[in-house]
Amino acid sequence: MILIIDDDSAIRSSLSFMLKRAKYDVLAVSCPKEAIKTVRSVTPQLILMDMNFSLSTNGEEGLILLRQVKLFCPDVPVILMTAWGSIPLAVQGMQAGAFDFITKPWNNAALMQRIETALELTSKDKSADTVLTDNDGFDRSHIIGKSKALLDVLTTVKRVARTGASVLVTGESGTGKELIAEAVHLNSPRRNKPFVKVNLGGISQTLFESEMFGHKKGAFTDAVTDRKGRFELADKGTIFLDEIGELDLSCQVKLLRVLQEQTFEPLGESRPRKVDVRVVCATNANLEQMVREHTFREDLFYRINLITVHLPALRERREDIPLLARHFADSRCKADGLSPVELTDDALDYLSRLPYPGNIRELKNLVERTLLVCGKQQLTADDFKAQYHPASTTSVTENLQGLTLEELERRTIMQALEAHGNNLSQVALSLGISRAALYRRLEKYGISFND
Repeated sequence: MILIIDDDSAIRSSLSFMLKRAKYDVLAVSCPKEAIKTVRSVTPQLILMDMNFSLSTNGEEGLILLRQVKLFCPDVPVILMTAWGSIPLAVQGMQAGAFDFITKPWNNAALMQRIETALELTSKDKSADTVLTDNDGFDRSHIIGKSKALLDVLTTVKRVARTGASVLVTGESGTGKELIAEAVHLNSPRRNKPFVKVNLGGISQTLFESEMFGHKKGAFTDAVTDRKGRFELADKGTIFLDEIGELDLSCQVKLLRVLQEQTFEPLGESRPRKVDVRVVCATNANLEQMVREHTFREDLFYRINLITVHLPALRERREDIPLLARHFADSRCKADGLSPVELTDDALDYLSRLPYPGNIRELKNLVERTLLVCGKQQLTADDFKAQYHPASTTSVTENLQGLTLEELERRTIMQALEAHGNNLSQVALSLGISRAALYRRLEKYGISFND
């Protein structure tokens, strides 16, 4: 049974009609007193709850009711309903234990999707069929490994993929977050629809709306033709927003509105367009800390991380290193038409002991570089030792006292460029940022380079 709590009879009627048509049992009540009386006697599967029940619109009644309901039904998901202007109130509700929030007026399809997602993710009888086996049809999307840390991640992916839940993939740079996002898509009902990748770290603030929402011909000086944005290209599929922690605050509110309302307006067009997308985000930043520092919107944070999947660093899954090393060697040989190359036991043992601050990306580069430079049919530990050049951190932080943050950042980038001979991949790796983010900083500080 789904419980509706709202003092507006029209909303109760429309929600009841929609849910009964979808074959759900529904009970609708008009005030907190009736709601508490109901949850004392029955346990709903899900609760749809308004945040205001009087002339006051501060939402205090709703927050009190939410806390009371969670005392009686701690495991029941609660979806809050509030106006767009009251999203900060919904954020307080999420902090108090709500499962999700939706703004009025809502899109029926989007609301039904969130209801189904909430019921799917909170059901207690689904755990048995989420254990990974060799022949369960789960598409790993080229994810290599058998460590417990990785299998725990994939088990979570298997369960959440079939829902419409937004997913936030976290982890250090180079851990393979894009592959996890792709696995979410390939194991979802949207698998035959588009999977659109967007690197938000490489999109400037001025181009954000055009890139994401598209534009009409003549919308601005260089708009010589109509152009579809990334959201429209991803319609009915999945959009992967990489490096979401790099997004400017002014762009974050524009993104939030699209994610919340599932509508957007191309530049030069005043009529909103509907879009149906599953959102998967990724970041190597600490978004919770950014929220505390007011550099990332708290309401957007709650919208994108209904489910958080943390990808372990390579040093936390060392038993996967031999599998990955052989995979990278075989793939490189196949791509270049070379004879297969063998990695000796001492080579695999050496590779398994390295620290890998650059994670899987660093391992891949080391294996491929050693294979191509040595040109041997058998690679030993000595071959890899000769090609292993750990990123140097000395001298980068010397003599920086008294500098502003921007001066410090510019100096650090200059020193990293010099240390790595203008190899931008190595520079980005040593700084812990993506290559696209490095390009933006080079442009920002007017630093010339020869890659």
